[in-house]
Formats: sequence, structure tokens, C-alpha cells
Amino acid sequence: MPPMLCLWTDEGTVSSDEDLSGGELELQESQMRGEDRDLKDRLLRKFGSHISTLKLEFSKKKKKGKLPREARQTLFDWWNLHYKWPYPTEADKMALAESTGLDQKQINNWFINQRKRHWKPSENMQFAVMDNLSGQFFTDD
Repeated sequence: MPPMLCLWTDEGTVSSDEDLSGGELELQESQMRGEDRDLKDRLLRKFGSHISTLKLEFSKKKKKGKLPREARQTLFDWWNLHYKWPYPTEADKMALAESTGLDQKQINNWFINQRKRHWKPSENMQFAVMDNLSGQFFTDD
């Protein structure tokens, strides 16, 4: 059942849409659509520039997917030169960002993913890291 429309009449009494003839109901609906259009127009005039700015900003958001081929190749080149310890310094990351056009967050994420997927430190490296850590805990300072 459609919602009931209640209106105040000129006499101050409430009238339901059941009391209105078809023509009166259509006229009232037409007036409401006109009011809706007026409201929409006023809102667009007032906030239109903000809306278009937001639309532009949302359209600029990077789409998920692969990084550009040239950028990936640059990262792979760095990776291959430093395969024993693929942890770029902050200076390395800044240089990679400059040469690839990526931001540092993208570079950080690429290296995190690359290490998780493709890097296994050698046993010697694991022992060296563990020795270094244990040396910190068992020194006689």
C-alpha cells in the first residue's frame, strides 16, 4: 500500500490523499517535483564548485593494478644488485622515487611484497642477524 499523504488545508484541517481527486493529487505531486527541482538547482548553485572539485579528486585516485613496466624494471634492477640484503635506505628510496615517478609508499609496498614473495635470506645471513641480536642482549656493559 502506498504511503498516505496528509496535507493541511486552508481551513487548518488535515486532509489525506484519499480525499483528493486524481487531478488534485497530480497537481500536488507536480508541485512537489517542482520544489525538488528548485531545491536541487539551489544546492547545485551553492555547492556545485565543491562537488566538481570532489569529482575531480576522486577521478584522480590511482586505480589498483600493476605499476608501470619501466618503474618495475628499475625496482627489479635495484633488487638484483642488492639481492643479499634487499632493504633500501631512505636515500635509496628517494632516488628510486625520483627515477620511477612512484611515491615512497608504493616503493615501500613493492619491496615488502617482493621480499615476502621472492626472498629467503641465506643461512649465513640468518645466523649473522641472530648473532648480532644476541650480542645486544648478552654484552657485559
